Amino acid sequence: MENMNYVHSPLNYIGGKRKLLPQIIPMFPRKISTFVDLFCGGCNVGMNVDAEKVIFNDNLVYLVDVYKAFRENTTEVVVSYIENRIREFKLSLTNKEGYLALREIYNSRKNPLDLFVLVAYSFNHQIRFNAAHQYNIPFGKERSSYNENMKNNLLKFLKEIHSRDVVFRSGDFKTFDFESLTAVDFVYADPPYLITKGTYNDGKRGFTGWNPNEEIMLLKILEGLNNRGLRFALSNVTEHKGKENSILKEWIVRNGFFVHELSMDYKNSNYQTSNCDKGRTREVLITNYTL
Repeated sequence: MENMNYVHSPLNYIGGKRKLLPQIIPMFPRKISTFVDLFCGGCNVGMNVDAEKVIFNDNLVYLVDVYKAFRENTTEVVVSYIENRIREFKLSLTNKEGYLALREIYNSRKNPLDLFVLVAYSFNHQIRFNAAHQYNIPFGKERSSYNENMKNNLLKFLKEIHSRDVVFRSGDFKTFDFESLTAVDFVYADPPYLITKGTYNDGKRGFTGWNPNEEIMLLKILEGLNNRGLRFALSNVTEHKGKENSILKEWIVRNGFFVHELSMDYKNSNYQTSNCDKGRTREVLITNYTL
């Protein structure tokens, strides 16, 4: 059962681990100094970890800019801006013209809080950019809006980042400074899944895509952390719709890492499979430690 005490992201980020938190969080070490959420996405995992400091990293710079704006402004300023924009553009479940007008302004000025407002009214609350870094998700007619649930999640999220030691960083995982980490720190990696079809896997949207070379680079980094005595956890899938991630499987066996199978039904995800589909999706958490 989902723990209602978890802080949920106000963003419906593709591949987010919100529903898996009750399975993932208990498998993390009890004492963590600095927690690194290497592919933070919606920040669901890092926001719920008991650590002295959390570093959120993602290569989608415009997403990280939203979090930085949340961090740098008071809750009152953030909420007031959002609600004023909604009134100004008369945003609703049916006002496509208002949505497109705000989208045009965002693409020319890139105000982070405008992006959050757009996401509230976009199709399935999704975030997507084209190769020119223009936000291009269509209007979520009669299905997406800044509703009470989204607002409540936002308020809890803001309270958390204003009361904790958190850092937001935008950059490729390969440029992260792992050298400063020690044995009391912890790295969590939730990369795009190699054998699925996430939005940014193709590398055609102005950001680094995901391919076997990226997968191998990440696994080498994690292996290096292990050799230095640092703990890590990696979310991934080893099997999906008849495909298997042989690179990942061989790496697990070669290093003797631990595989924890997770139970999840991704009915609302555009890249996973339900139990009714042919083939199965084996989602796992891989660790280099046992509790």
